[in-house]
Amino acid sequence: MVRDARRGGRLEELASEFGMVERALGDPAALADGREYARLTRRHRELLPLVTLHREREAVLSDLEGARELLADADMRELAAGEVETLTHRLTEIDAELEVLLLPTDPDDAKDVILELRAGAGGAEAGLFVVDLLRMYTRYAEGLGLKLGVLDASESDLGGASKVVAEVTGDFAFRAFKWERGVHRVQRVPATESQGRIHTSTVTVAVLPEAEQGEVGLDLSEVRIDVFRSQGAGGQGVNTTDSAVRAVYRAGTSDEIVVVCQDGRSQIKNREKALLVLTSRLAERERAAREEQERQTRASQVGTGERSEKIRTYNYPQNRVTDHRLEGEVKNFALETVMAGGLAPVVAALARDERERQLLEMGGADGGGQYGAA
Repeated sequence: MVRDARRGGRLEELASEFGMVERALGDPAALADGREYARLTRRHRELLPLVTLHREREAVLSDLEGARELLADADMRELAAGEVETLTHRLTEIDAELEVLLLPTDPDDAKDVILELRAGAGGAEAGLFVVDLLRMYTRYAEGLGLKLGVLDASESDLGGASKVVAEVTGDFAFRAFKWERGVHRVQRVPATESQGRIHTSTVTVAVLPEAEQGEVGLDLSEVRIDVFRSQGAGGQGVNTTDSAVRAVYRAGTSDEIVVVCQDGRSQIKNREKALLVLTSRLAERERAAREEQERQTRASQVGTGERSEKIRTYNYPQNRVTDHRLEGEVKNFALETVMAGGLAPVVAALARDERERQLLEMGGADGGGQYGAA
């Protein structure tokens, strides 16, 4: 079949690339180039699951051929028939897994993340939920072996925060957090509510893949750097030096972007982080502009089909989290588990939904689909 031939050819290409990447990782020249070594390591991690599955498929095919030959032996026929059934079932599973792994992937998946949480409607209660979400994300990151560090936070009433900017670093941080972008709605009785009435508040979450060097041209002549004394919770000695940094891009214009970083004690480190966040925001602005143009073009052809801005509701009275991008019972999750950092089932459900839609779109495009890079 054309589809099988296309997949086989693509698998061979990726297996060959994997071999080249492995050889390159052993080259002293790659070790000496930090950026190139990081790129090779990231690509190795991306290809490893696919190549491992491809090798297993080759082994299963070989075993299956041997088992089928034994069907001609009367003494071995029953045993061979069971082996053929088992191997055929595993081959079907492998092909299904490979079909998913060969789908086009997000080129930003392996990047680190700038995470921004901002209180929306709901006043002090929204600020409290910012802190709750930050705690949830911290536990989620820890469970995945990722590191979440707060770069800047603006405190609000009752111990909440009107805004938090954090950095998440580690393997495939963006893939783990990209589903969190959007408006998160919480429904619960605030601690200050004497009548026991349920209030609805919102928090906006932005997830920005960290821009790579050279991805966005940042003209430092358009950036004003201010240094000031750190404020708020930031560890011992936070208010003893003028180490906090504010980076303002194109101040006073419609393009203005303001970034504050006061987490580190070193002014140099805070400056580096502020410029990193600024560059990532510029990259996100460019991506958003491209996507909006594509959306408008698509809408003019097929109409809009966009989902609600609200992506998730946290309903405390019903102990339920509902992700509105999913359908049926699969969209509901136990609130206590999610708030304790158990976001993995939610992310897995969203990823499955995305892959199913990709498969449908690819299947409808040419009857067999084009297989993308892993």
